[in-house]
Amino acid sequence: MLNFRDEKLAQKIVQKIKEYSESLRFCHVCGTHEYTITRYGLRSLLPENIEVIAGPGCPVCITPAREIDEAIWLAEHGITVATFGDVVRVPGSSSSLAEAKAKGADVRVVYSPSDAVELAKKPRDVVFFATGFETTAPATASIILNCPPENFGVLVSHRLIPPAMEFMVGVGEHRFDGFIAPGHVSTIIGLGPYQLFAEAYRTPVVVAGFEPLDVLMAIVMLINQIKEKNPRVENEYTRSVTFEGNVKAQEAISKVFEVTGGYWRGIGRLANSALKLRSEFSEYDARLKYNIKLGEIRELDPNCSCHLVIIGRLAPQQCRLFGSACTPQTPRGPCMVSMEGTCHIAYLVR
Repeated sequence: MLNFRDEKLAQKIVQKIKEYSESLRFCHVCGTHEYTITRYGLRSLLPENIEVIAGPGCPVCITPAREIDEAIWLAEHGITVATFGDVVRVPGSSSSLAEAKAKGADVRVVYSPSDAVELAKKPRDVVFFATGFETTAPATASIILNCPPENFGVLVSHRLIPPAMEFMVGVGEHRFDGFIAPGHVSTIIGLGPYQLFAEAYRTPVVVAGFEPLDVLMAIVMLINQIKEKNPRVENEYTRSVTFEGNVKAQEAISKVFEVTGGYWRGIGRLANSALKLRSEFSEYDARLKYNIKLGEIRELDPNCSCHLVIIGRLAPQQCRLFGSACTPQTPRGPCMVSMEGTCHIAYLVR
């Protein structure tokens, strides 16, 4: 495929998909995939027997309220908090970093951890609120390995995708017949971590790129695996993803972080799904460096259905707040904040 938005080729691929008559439900775990699927109306092209459900693929959406609250606490106690733009507007238990900034706290939007280190060159304490999946973890690790100044710290909130996919396998009545694995994450981790799903759970996996034809081709490849009764891990995104992934990035992550259990907003605690700084880098751990004291934690507005949207049990439009009380301008839940959030995407193309 040289033109990833070729309409005639898309029609041929869709016709191939329509040849399969049994009902199948596939799950993707990537906000960018959801954006592609929704923006280009791919679900409307698929036959009724083929469903593609959005899973927990938005890193901002699954960042727990406790960790948002920690960042807010730091900002309110004289620490400069630097983080990515989407994170600033995510609601914590009772407010957001944006609201803290409006009240005078020093909250900065940065494009990379190195921007946060630049802020620390002035006489102030700076904490980088490090969110995201395996895609952003190497940049955080690189900063730590390059010995940032003493007044620099990191509030780590990185999460790992394969454990979330494993959780989705066991969601009960919402069993999935295959996964469309995220392209960005896979450029880092490669194909190896997905072998578990094909071997232990007999669930097909296809790593896909982000163009419309990438997603449609991934669906065809998943269907072919099911027809052949031969679940395996395949790579549709060969122009960017290799089997071994980015080995140098993996080494950096391994040197700086260790794997631990972690809480996912909308899901709960997942074993081996988060990263924390190794003890040799504890001087940069904001949780150890500052005596953070939090009040009561409230993960979601009781009227918000983000916890069900995140695991694919509800479509955004089925939430009572969607499009009325909850909009991108007035988000009540994390799924409406980020450009990768399922509710935000659905709102923009409604």
